[in-house]
Amino acid sequence: MKSSLFTLNKADFVKGLVIAVLTGIITAAYTSVQDGSFKFDWKAISIAAISAAFAYITKNLLTNSNDEFLKKDPS
Repeated sequence: MKSSLFTLNKADFVKGLVIAVLTGIITAAYTSVQDGSFKFDWKAISIAAISAAFAYITKNLLTNSNDEFLKKDPS
């Protein structure tokens, strides 16, 4: 079940964690390809992952169960 406007449920946090992990993996792979080595910039990877998770949680907090931005759920 999707959460209503200004509420979050357990699934929102689990999906946010998945987004953070995937973003971290993609960022690590991208920086490795760009640098041509397997040295990881853990600070950049962490910032990207946390930012993606925060953006996802914020998006879910500001949308209702019908994915409408800043609109109340129909009664």
